[in-house]
Amino acid sequence: MHHTIIDSHIHLDVYPEKDQENILQDLEKHQIEALIAVSQHLASAEINLALAKRNTSIKPAFGFHPEQTLPADSEIAELQQFIEKNQSKMIAVGEVGLPYYLRKKNHAFSLEAYIEILDLFIEQAAQLNKPIVLHAVYEDAPIVCELLEKYSYHKAHFHWFKGDQKTIQHMAKNGYYISITPDVLYEEEIQYLVKTYPLSQMMVETDGPWPFKGPFTNTMTHPKMLHESIRKIAAIKQMEISGVYGRLYNNTKRFYDL
Repeated sequence: MHHTIIDSHIHLDVYPEKDQENILQDLEKHQIEALIAVSQHLASAEINLALAKRNTSIKPAFGFHPEQTLPADSEIAELQQFIEKNQSKMIAVGEVGLPYYLRKKNHAFSLEAYIEILDLFIEQAAQLNKPIVLHAVYEDAPIVCELLEKYSYHKAHFHWFKGDQKTIQHMAKNGYYISITPDVLYEEEIQYLVKTYPLSQMMVETDGPWPFKGPFTNTMTHPKMLHESIRKIAAIKQMEISGVYGRLYNNTKRFYDL
């Protein structure tokens, strides 16, 4: 029997409208209480806000995804004004972070402007006392940790995190949360992360519509996949599955003040 779950990170606005509707119709059937719907830019934020007005299970977060072309200063200013105006309607600032994958494609890439933008969002999240959803992996994560420490801000959710042991320990010590994707079923790196990171600072996510491999090959990414993720997490942690369900659910409720 399944227990109640929350998808802590999904790009609901990126799905085709038909798939959005199918996911929303399936929520009760698969005991999915809520979707943390992150945004990629202002237009994305506006769509997620509209979706949330139609369905209270959708909890929108507003931000600028870093894996895209550097925006004009005016675009960031407009987005931050939107966040300020709609702070009572949003669950978090996000998705924001640093462009690790974009930079890997271009070795002449400059990171400084992205760091400056991220600094603005962390400062805003701290001022509004809202959680911040972060895209920060491998060597980018320590940079983001420094920015969070600059503002003494701990309400940080590193989604689909990947990094070295030193960074993992640093993040756990600072009280930052991570979320585990369905690739925990087949990726050793993610399995190791689950083994080493405190369950008390862990959530689950799909990052949909990002596709997965293994048992999910050629399958539309759906929040119901999280039930399989949780079974794997319980196996790795060598814990009773009902206890793992409860802990992950309560972690997400507490972190996002749901």
